[in-house]
Amino acid sequence: MTATPRICLVEDDPIMGESLCDRFALEGIAHDWYRDAGSALDAISRLNYALVISDYRLPDMTGEDLFERLLKARRWLPPFIFITGYGSIDKAVHLLKLGAADYLTKPFDLDRLVDQVRSLCAATPPVPESAEAPLGVSPAMRRVQEALPRLATHARTLLVTGESGVGKEHVALAYHRLAHPGRDAPFVAVNCGAIPETLMEAELFGHEKGAFTGAVRQKKGFFEQAHGGTLFLDEIGEMPLAMQVKLLRALQERRVQRVGGEAPVPVDMALVCATHRDLKEMVQSGAFREDLFYRINVIQLRIPPLRERREDILWFARRFLAECDAAQGNEQHSLSPAAEEALLQYPWPGNLRELRHSLERACILSPARVIAADAIFEDAPAAFAGVEAATPRLDEYLRDCERHYIRGALEQEQGHVGNTAARLGISRKNLWEKMKKLGIGETRPAPG
Repeated sequence: MTATPRICLVEDDPIMGESLCDRFALEGIAHDWYRDAGSALDAISRLNYALVISDYRLPDMTGEDLFERLLKARRWLPPFIFITGYGSIDKAVHLLKLGAADYLTKPFDLDRLVDQVRSLCAATPPVPESAEAPLGVSPAMRRVQEALPRLATHARTLLVTGESGVGKEHVALAYHRLAHPGRDAPFVAVNCGAIPETLMEAELFGHEKGAFTGAVRQKKGFFEQAHGGTLFLDEIGEMPLAMQVKLLRALQERRVQRVGGEAPVPVDMALVCATHRDLKEMVQSGAFREDLFYRINVIQLRIPPLRERREDILWFARRFLAECDAAQGNEQHSLSPAAEEALLQYPWPGNLRELRHSLERACILSPARVIAADAIFEDAPAAFAGVEAATPRLDEYLRDCERHYIRGALEQEQGHVGNTAARLGISRKNLWEKMKKLGIGETRPAPG
């Protein structure tokens, strides 16, 4: 049975806290109320809340400090809504870039908050206590994360596509944990492009003792190792045609035959394949078998490149910095405003892998706690070499942040202006004015 979604309220104002708790009780929304960040920090670390609503000003630390501490602990976090009586655009933009779901200024519409609570709770998948961080905060990655629980329940074969370094294996791992909750099921990752063709059959299907020179003992292949769990075949587009035939047979029959063996071995596991190549194009050119393509292309998830989901750049950057700091002791690195702008403007051809390596290098080599742009982009194009001197004006920076955020909200609501305005907590007229001012889409109202 699925547990009833429960929310966490962090509010030290007794009047506001009691008012919200009374309304939640009337609406049948399960909730816990904490009056300081320390108590909430402990509870959120132990319990699987579907949503957190936190005041910005708390007696022991700010709501932002609470949020950042949880992020640095590398736990999966539910959506966060911040409420405050001291609103400012730059603070709101900063919190939203960190990954917050929303930022409300008092007084706010309580009916709208209740609707938002129900919407966010319904969209938040149940997450095991051992789960890691979400896949990202961009609309595209939130949609992927929201789809995974259903896929893990109903789909045994998944094809994940996207450029190198976008995080395809992380998606496969998230799928695996949801498909096998509460038990230590094996997750076996195989890079098909890294195995020599002469050894591929023995590596995938195993071999018997004496099957070939050097086979001094029986060995289970990757298929048998993944029995009862998940087999992740990365870069499946690199698999030779001769091996594709044998792979197809193994997938169809759900059994393998070790090299040098006689009896088939049954195998049962979920299968996730990944590639950065266009398999349809490879089928047309004869480089990939059509029957195998249709066998693995049951459900396809495309992971966009980092340059198409810029909302994730600073969010991941802070997580990677926190990981580097943890590995080096108690270092506390942060990014300068110009470094943040450079991260947002850089196209990241190597995606998350390049971002992580760039920040790891900067953490190690930068003598300052505040990392400048040139410490990150020492090997990047000359356009980034003097980026510190090209710090944007504050109004330009906030305008870009607001444009990115509104575009993301519109994408989440599939272009529905009324729903987007409700999500942002503003009127339709105000949203249209902002869209016109920021050059987003149509400048005239449309149905919705």
